[in-house]
Amino acid sequence: MRTRVAALAAAGLALGVVHAGAEPIFLARQYARCTTCHFSPTGGGLLTPYGRSLTRQELSTTGAGHSPAPGPGPSRAGEEGFLFGLLGDTLGPVSAAIDLRPSHLDVRFPGGKDDRNLLMNAEITAAFRSKGWTLYGELGRQPLRSGTRVDSFEHWVGYQSEKGLGFRAGRFLPAYGIRFADHTAFNRRPLGLDTFDQIYGVELSHTTDRHLLQLAAAPGRADSIIHDDGTRGFVASARLQLDLSTRTVLVASGLLHGASRLDARNGSAGLALGFSPVRRLTIWTEGDAQFQQGLSGAPSYVLVNETGLEVYRGVWLKVSPQLRTSFGDTSGGTFRLAFELNLFPRTHWNVDLSHYRDKGRTNDIVTRTTLLQLHLYL
Repeated sequence: MRTRVAALAAAGLALGVVHAGAEPIFLARQYARCTTCHFSPTGGGLLTPYGRSLTRQELSTTGAGHSPAPGPGPSRAGEEGFLFGLLGDTLGPVSAAIDLRPSHLDVRFPGGKDDRNLLMNAEITAAFRSKGWTLYGELGRQPLRSGTRVDSFEHWVGYQSEKGLGFRAGRFLPAYGIRFADHTAFNRRPLGLDTFDQIYGVELSHTTDRHLLQLAAAPGRADSIIHDDGTRGFVASARLQLDLSTRTVLVASGLLHGASRLDARNGSAGLALGFSPVRRLTIWTEGDAQFQQGLSGAPSYVLVNETGLEVYRGVWLKVSPQLRTSFGDTSGGTFRLAFELNLFPRTHWNVDLSHYRDKGRTNDIVTRTTLLQLHLYL
């Protein structure tokens, strides 16, 4: 029975490990806000022209000397541009990118293993920004247990005023906690913030030099609204980020999923702290409490740490101990230890090697997962 449970868990992980593109490790470069480099206020997805230029100037091992440094209003004609600058600035105010992630996955568990090659992501994203307005859309392919799916996983329209007030409406992930690159982290997937957990809703925000407040509400998850699968329920989220310094960030978050035909009301609340004591080191820690209506006893607790060290320009080592307890039993749950080698050899070429060790706290089942990815951001 234990072997069967482990096999099912491993199969789910084998089809679910996809990196989302957000990299909180760059707090070491004093970039405390996702919007420094991304169009999305919650991070990940399409890079702005400024974000593209930084990938060459600050992140890649060899890219800095191969394109002229951009002046005010960075040009996208260099290798940091769309299709490595093939089109120059012909797209004008439109930014675009193609994201490809061929991968090799190896999952080992008691009594078996799963070994496969797959194309985890293949998508195109575009955005138009003018006079404070942003139009954003993404179309792509991602693997599912029953095959593949091509869909627009994120699309929205937003506005940001000069006074710091903003809104957006459409399909997006609600802002919560720290959006690590690995969406299977215990502070992402178990809390209802997985790859397909976007909402169709509205987000209001207020930003200053020292804080960012984001409030979102929706009639339900996007997929539950489209497919009417019985899990549609009201969703609300709140996230407050305080920039204590250029390298220290404190984040408080709350997330509520209302009751649906199939699911009871549930939600979570969390606190996260990120700091960079030196230029090449970033440490993030997040703790969350998750509740579900109708379950007695203690809530489920989540504790995630990610420490990233740049050992050489464009070469990052990361370690992430993670703990998730069971509802009603804080001695149960799963302990994960994750290791990652992240290489940025050239602008928009990212090689990632990750290893996960998951161990049940009430049994001896250990699942080991190794993932090798080539991330091409064209």
